Amino acid sequence: MLKVSRLAPYIFVLLWSTGFVGAKYGLPYADPFIFLALRLFIAALILFGIAVLLKSPIALTRIQIRSSSLIGIFLHAAYLGGVFFAISRGVSAGTAAVITSLQPVLVSVLAIKILNEKLRGKQILGLILGLCGVVLVLGPSFESSVSRMGILAVFIALIGSTTATLLQKKIGSGIPLLAGTAYQYCASGFFLFITAVVTGGTEIQWNIRFTSAMIWLILILSVGAILLLLWLLNTASAASVSSLFYLVPPATAIEAYFLFGEKLNTQSLVGVAITAIGVWCVVRVGN
Repeated sequence: MLKVSRLAPYIFVLLWSTGFVGAKYGLPYADPFIFLALRLFIAALILFGIAVLLKSPIALTRIQIRSSSLIGIFLHAAYLGGVFFAISRGVSAGTAAVITSLQPVLVSVLAIKILNEKLRGKQILGLILGLCGVVLVLGPSFESSVSRMGILAVFIALIGSTTATLLQKKIGSGIPLLAGTAYQYCASGFFLFITAVVTGGTEIQWNIRFTSAMIWLILILSVGAILLLLWLLNTASAASVSSLFYLVPPATAIEAYFLFGEKLNTQSLVGVAITAIGVWCVVRVGN
């Protein structure tokens, strides 16, 4: 019988991939930064409430709060802010997924120096296969006329998620999960709110579609997927966890097929298979 811990990485991939779908549904009705700020503030309140119910520590030390805030700025403000801004500027979800899926390469290389982690030959092969698979799956989605500011924002998101992953392994593993994540949301939500006010992007059109997207992103992504991600980072190597992001673009492509009628061609199917093999190589050896 498979243990829940064995399934957790793939549950995370499924949940995380829906973030691009939620963004596509909600962004036509709200400016990106105020959208995210509101989402994170509500998610923070929910996590604080869960912590109280479970009698989990809430009063963290100043160092823990500073560490959580720093991780949150990179993981939520930079990563999510970059992705949401890019999509609002017309960058396709597929293009954003491809660029941000380069995170495992950066994490794996930097983790050798920063976290003293080692990569075996099979893991290196897996990382290369994963990247090739992602390019095959979403290569056709690249467009010739895309927003330069949008593309820049996606690269900022890539840097943010990479930095947050390394920081979580370096300074975040000893912080209580619920309270630490809630403080992450508070710090990044405040940062995004200020950004929204400064840039004049504070408009929200409340309707059923936007509200549904908001509820999904809060409960499934900001509560479920993020807690699962941080738990995985605390229990596995940074390279192994980051390699899971290789599966997000293929998963997003499959969801787009069922939700929006976007067809998967032979090249995409081959890419999904290659990506799955690559991720298996990294995760299998890393654990």
